[in-house]
Amino acid sequence: MSIKNILFKVTVLPILLAISPTFTKFIIFKYTSIFANRGHANAQYNLGTLYQVGQGVPQNYKEAVKWFRKAAIQGNDSAQYNLGVMYQKGQGVEQNYEKAFEWFSKAAIKGIDTAQFNLGLMYQKGQGVEQNYEKAFKWFGKAAAQGDTEAQNNLGWMYQHGEGTLQNYEKAFEWLSKAAAKGSSLAQTNLGWMYQQGQGVIRNYTQALEWYRKAAKQGVTKAQYNIGRMYLNGEGVTQSDTKAFEWIHKAALQGDMDAQNHLGVMFVTGQGISQSNMNAFEWFSTAAAQGCASAQTNLGSMYYQGLGIIQCYEKAFEWLSKAAEQEDMSAQYSLGTMYDNGYGVVKNIVLAKEWYSKAANNGHAQAQLVLDEMQ
Repeated sequence: MSIKNILFKVTVLPILLAISPTFTKFIIFKYTSIFANRGHANAQYNLGTLYQVGQGVPQNYKEAVKWFRKAAIQGNDSAQYNLGVMYQKGQGVEQNYEKAFEWFSKAAIKGIDTAQFNLGLMYQKGQGVEQNYEKAFKWFGKAAAQGDTEAQNNLGWMYQHGEGTLQNYEKAFEWLSKAAAKGSSLAQTNLGWMYQQGQGVIRNYTQALEWYRKAAKQGVTKAQYNIGRMYLNGEGVTQSDTKAFEWIHKAALQGDMDAQNHLGVMFVTGQGISQSNMNAFEWFSTAAAQGCASAQTNLGSMYYQGLGIIQCYEKAFEWLSKAAEQEDMSAQYSLGTMYDNGYGVVKNIVLAKEWYSKAANNGHAQAQLVLDEMQ
């Protein structure tokens, strides 16, 4: 390309932008297409991006994949990463986690932080590769060191829970602080939890509440739920059942199953709201359907007692069984009781002892007492 042509682009482009942004985008697309068809890897990557976002041309994921692939084969690391994303999301190509892993790996080795993060995520979830927390930790660490906010949060979380590495609250606090300061709502929630529990830092309810509020403003339901719990317990705020209900209700409406279950409990007890078994039943049902073990136990108990619904031992057994399979000791104890007395099932002392034993092993004191009496 001649110096004259370069100067023409530099001087004319601002004028085109002023006249017609749409026309300018079209011109950019045309020039990019020319160089992409000549085999320039960077142009091929750029053309793929234009198709991906629909700039200067109608959005077309298949064309995006086509050009990302051409550039990726030539070793363009950004194209390799984007091609991985397309396979991961199933955009323009059939979803294929193995292919996504393959392309993320190529880009990650070259130092692309977002590829390193996604590679860590795939190892953590076992997508496209055998689950390996140690390797997930390794790749999150590489991305975090480059400043990737999501990786910093995930790295902090792994230190916090001892996943893929030895548990280290101080390291967890360090990495979560970095991500939280940059606006990561998940990191802000996790950091709030560390302040609330005194993990890696002196317990400070005021700081916990501050970080929860930052995350709650960004719509993180777990942060909203935790604020509600702090109002419930008077931690860092004046105790208020009404305020607690408001925050827990907000999280529940957005689908947080723990908040939904807790809301059900508040309706049963009339805490912060008028007592209503019917409303409690609805919230327990919603949370139970999402797999919340505590809600499944509570729902089973309502069927068992006929609270907010017609008594039905069969339904009670059904929901308590779901919770018991998730190691909920209260549900396991209740199943033992049902087998012991023949409620909703054929009486079976052997199975009763089995469920009492499971509950006792999980720390249920009453189950242990019953077992001792059955000996």
